[in-house]
Amino acid sequence: MAQIRALVKRVQDAGVAVVIDGAPDLALAAGADGAHAASLAALQEALTRLKPERICGVAGLTSRHDAMTAGEIGADYLLFGEASGDGSRPSLHALTERITWWAEIFEPPCVGFAGSAEEAGAIAAAGADFVLLGEFIWADPRGPAGAIAEARAAMASAQAGVPPLTADTEG
Repeated sequence: MAQIRALVKRVQDAGVAVVIDGAPDLALAAGADGAHAASLAALQEALTRLKPERICGVAGLTSRHDAMTAGEIGADYLLFGEASGDGSRPSLHALTERITWWAEIFEPPCVGFAGSAEEAGAIAAAGADFVLLGEFIWADPRGPAGAIAEARAAMASAQAGVPPLTADTEG
């Protein structure tokens, strides 16, 4: 536990919130900023432990009704687009549609899961408050910094209304 607390402190000292996936009790013990729940049921349980001192976000929302319920019961953020247990993800169209709907109507922030730099741009353009970059950053031959730079450029271009450069448009 001492190592986890030390890591949490170091990250927080750098100005970054620490949210521990699926472990509200560990988040409390480690002094983390909160926990992430993988479902509505897990969110309900985590909220009783974490609120009001810590944040709690949620994923695994399969319908608009689930998303609205999560917002109503106190989720601090909602994550859309993550892979399900079998590794499948919603289409980019379905993901951006859900993000646009949420961002236009509701107050709790939404996070969009991006499986590529291009998806990061589309998610940002749809109105996500935050973009969670997927495993693609670790597999990039340029290293994580190169993949993150590309995703940041795609997000900036998308938010400015400029289509990102692709192999077809570079020149």
